[in-house]
Amino acid sequence: MQPGLLVCMTAPAQGNVIPPGALYACDNGKFGKGWPGEQPWFAWLTATVGRYRPDRCLWAVAPDVPLDAAATLAKSLPWLEPIRPLGIPAAFAAQDGSEHGLIPWDSIDVLFLAGSTEWKTSPASHRLAVEARERGLAVHMGRVNSRRRLRIAQAFGCTSCDGTYLAFGPDINLPRLLAWMNELHTTPTLFGDEA
Repeated sequence: MQPGLLVCMTAPAQGNVIPPGALYACDNGKFGKGWPGEQPWFAWLTATVGRYRPDRCLWAVAPDVPLDAAATLAKSLPWLEPIRPLGIPAAFAAQDGSEHGLIPWDSIDVLFLAGSTEWKTSPASHRLAVEARERGLAVHMGRVNSRRRLRIAQAFGCTSCDGTYLAFGPDINLPRLLAWMNELHTTPTLFGDEA
């Protein structure tokens, strides 16, 4: 992280200490366990950005409702604007069905491809990623834990991705992950923007 090869992903229940000088991104803890509630989440986000500086933060994802596009839109809308005054980009977690007009394009800085594995690797998700890039937005894909999924994220034009791959056997998996990343930089995907 300190050399800039990886970014630290943090969430309210993790208790991560971000290494000095490392870039970071703020998840909300809604997928899985760890969602503290809206006000405690925003207090945590405010404190995290204050402690680690806004210029090192790639984005913070607004509260969402995993796998539910309509509920995510309703849950996220009130929080997208309060994120920006912290000096950081606001991310929106797209879910299964978000392609049906459920992305608040004018209120976001980052499109976070969340949802089910099937959806976020689907043509519908790819079209949203392409549209986001055409609008000048960054694109992030969540739960990328394999070489194949990393290739899909690259083909979709994602500017970042996350996963728990390093949490399981970091001594073995860090060299593998770094090799995959090197491969991405040296061998272009066969799909390009056609994935």
